[in-house]
Formats: sequence, C-alpha cells, structure tokens
Amino acid sequence: MPRLALSPAPPERADADLLVLPVAAGPDGPLAPPVTRAVLELLGADLGALAGGLGRFTGALDDLLALPGYGALAAPMVLLVGVGPDAGRTAETLRRAAAVAVAGAGRAATLAVALHRAGGPGPAGESAGAALAAVAEGTVLAAYRFSRHKSAPGPGLEAATLLVDGDGSAAAAAAVLRRAEVAARATLLARDLVNEPASRINPATLAAEAVRQAKGAGLEHQVLTGAALRRGRFGAVRAVGGGSATGPRLVRLGYRPEGAGRHVALVGKGVTFDTGGIDLKRGASMDGMKDDMAGAAAILGAVTAAAELALPTAVTAVLPLVENMPGAAAMRPGDVVTARNGVTVEVTNTDAEGRLILADGLALAAEAGPDAILDLATLTGSVVYGLGLGCTGVFGNTPALTAEVLAAAARAGELACELPLIEDYRRFLDSEVADLVNATNEPGDSVQAALFLREFVAGVPWVHLDIAGPATAKEARYYQPKGATGCMVRTLLAFLEGPA
Repeated sequence: MPRLALSPAPPERADADLLVLPVAAGPDGPLAPPVTRAVLELLGADLGALAGGLGRFTGALDDLLALPGYGALAAPMVLLVGVGPDAGRTAETLRRAAAVAVAGAGRAATLAVALHRAGGPGPAGESAGAALAAVAEGTVLAAYRFSRHKSAPGPGLEAATLLVDGDGSAAAAAAVLRRAEVAARATLLARDLVNEPASRINPATLAAEAVRQAKGAGLEHQVLTGAALRRGRFGAVRAVGGGSATGPRLVRLGYRPEGAGRHVALVGKGVTFDTGGIDLKRGASMDGMKDDMAGAAAILGAVTAAAELALPTAVTAVLPLVENMPGAAAMRPGDVVTARNGVTVEVTNTDAEGRLILADGLALAAEAGPDAILDLATLTGSVVYGLGLGCTGVFGNTPALTAEVLAAAARAGELACELPLIEDYRRFLDSEVADLVNATNEPGDSVQAALFLREFVAGVPWVHLDIAGPATAKEARYYQPKGATGCMVRTLLAFLEGPA
C-alpha cells in the first residue's frame, strides 16, 4: 500500500516524480482550476492550445495529458487529469479520476496530487473533506497489485502526497486522510484474503488470520472447532464443512467501545472453496470459487477498521468458515440438519451451502441482542442475472435499516440496489420432512435465499447483502482491479460510522 501524506507546499515546489493536477470539462473546452492555472503559467503553457493541438483532451473523466516540467517545477513531469464538468461532480468522480491518474503515472514511484482542488461546486452536496477522502481512497485502491506469488512483481506506486491549501487546511485534513487510509487498508486486506489460493486460505488459516487481525486491533476473539461446534449446536456449519480434510471453524469477534450508542452484528459467509459438494459444480462454474469467502473477508476488514477508528458502534462479528468438499463425510441431498436455533433443514442441494452456514451464524448473532444484523455473502447466481456483476443486491426486513444501508453504500460509492422479499415465495421453502428446504428449483432463488435467512434472525432488524456479482471483477475498471475487489468494506464502515 502506498504511503499517504499531506503537504501545504505549493504545487510548483512539490517534490515528487509526477505532479497530478485537475482539469475540468467546460462547455467550450477544458478549464484549468486555479491550482492548475498557476502551474501552467509557470510553464508558459496554454491549455487551450495544447488541447486544440491534441484534439482529444477535453477535461472529461478518463482524459490525460502529460507535460514536462521544463525545470520550472520541483517535479520533472506534470499529469493533467480530467475531472469532468463542475456541475454534478461527485466524490465517486474524484475517486475514479485518482485511479485514472495512477494508471497514467506509469513507473512513477511518487505522486503529488491536487485533484481534490478541482474548484467549482465540487462533489454534489459533499464537503471538501469528502473530495480529499475520495482522492486518497482512489489513489490507494487503484495502486493495489496482488503480486506476492510473483517471482518478479515489478515496481509500484510507493507514496502519494495530497497537496492542500496552506497549513490550516493540512491540520483540518489530517483526520480525513487517516480515515481514508484506514478504509483503504481494510479493503486491501479483504482483497488479499480473497485473492489467496484456496491451498493457502482454508477454514483453519483464515481463522488464524482473523485472530491475528483481532489481536492487532484489540478485539475480543474466539474460535470454535471440533467438539466445541458440536456442543454449540452449530449443525449447519458442521454439515457443510464435514466433507473437507480441514474441519470447519466459527470465529466470533467483538468490538466494545465505551459508551457505544448502538450494537450491530455482522455475519459473513466464509466458504474458502466451494466445489458444490456432492452436487458437484461443472468445471466452468468452479473456476474462481476461492472467492466464496469474500463476505467473511470484508467483515474482518470492516470490524478491524472500526476499532482502529474508535467508532462509537459496538460490533459482534460472526464468521462461519468451511470448505465445501465432496468427501466421505460430506452432507448428502436428503440429509436433515439442525441449525443452532433448532430449525431443521432438509438439504435439497449441497451447492446451496452458504445459506446453511449463515443460518447458524445469524442465529448466534441474534442471541447477542444487537440493534441490527447485517449479513454479507456471495450467495446466489440469480442476483447476478438481475443486477449484473457490479451491483450488490440488498434485502431487508425493516425499511428504515435497509434505507440506512443503501445510504451508506451511496456515500462509499458502491453500487447497491434493494430487492423485494416476496412473501408468496416463502411457500417454496416448505419441506415435507423438515421445517425448511435449503433450495428449490423455482425461479427467484436470490429472493428465496433471503427469505430462508430471515428465518434465523429472530425478528431483529436485518439486512442481507448478496455480493455474488461485485465480489470479484473480470477486468480492471478505475480503482477496482481484476480479481478481488474488497467490495462493501467501505459501505460497512460508513454504516458503522452512522448517518452522515
């Protein structure tokens, strides 16, 4: 992760390999904000002439224009980055502009960045602090590379200095920068865990990493396995994890700030690899199934970040961790398992394992008496058909809580869309031999899965986030790399901070 810093130095004296400045898109061509105009005057450069000569630099998002410093600046090169029109500019625009700058920086090891000083009305309805935070987050997230298994990983961005307007601005911006840095680091933790091969991340090693992170953040921590899971009546977790040579684990973490005004439980699906079990997936469907623990990874990142920022919300995090394998002791279609709350479930499809382990996790979370429960899971393929790969499906049993989660996602710049809990579909979950079935052949599986999960929250206000689409990306786009995205870490953090 590149180092972040603040500096009140004027751009012309900023010591970096590359000076990054904003250019807005005007009705008649590119517009240089004051911070950029001053540098161009030192260079004797006319933006209109440069843009006219190139014919394509308009100041729109994705536009880049590199200029030599000609010895007039401390930085040898300047990179002009389009931030779009002033009207309607958002924090997400600046987050993406920062990512464009990182992509255009080439082999530069250090950047001096002033994109947050684009001028105009700025991010719609947001503060200058939001602009600074967005640029900081976009810079760090875009610089991410998962290269620990490469013999020659190559150079990367080492440091970025955000240029602020004077010492007073630097003092006020320090807390904003720290929060952005913590949020970005938590997202990168989730990305790293999901990107690791399943040969390295299994229930045992992921539980150990959760404990390591918890100790570093000062969290309460407990890991249940073997006989402790049996005594704890975690029948669903034990059934799903029974086929693997690495037995299941259940991790419980606690963040307890003094004077907390709210208690939130977070439950994350942690299937470290999903073969589908006895109902074995086809080859193409099994590709990438190491990402089936993205919910648990995101929650681990969020709860440790909450502790680091000393947020006023108490958190109980529950991470059921399994590997779904077709071993001799694997659960079979037709088996009946009993969840922690006593509800019995007929297993109609061993590849619908995520909702089973979440059932145990949600029941445990409800027992903690939280004000709200959020669960996060790469749960259903059907949500991808409905919303595509970039959007999280959101289901809830309480409109106010659902709206709060959606507002947190909007602040974080993460796409999320509410989907309905269609009560008529509940009848599909009825079993002839148990209380519920875990899956049906009826259309609308994402809705049925959410209705299934609702059976285990004991009436507590609850939101289910299905991240099957955005948990990983097939191609890099702005600050989201190819591979694990760390999605919803920043949304969870914004939610734990409370309404803006």
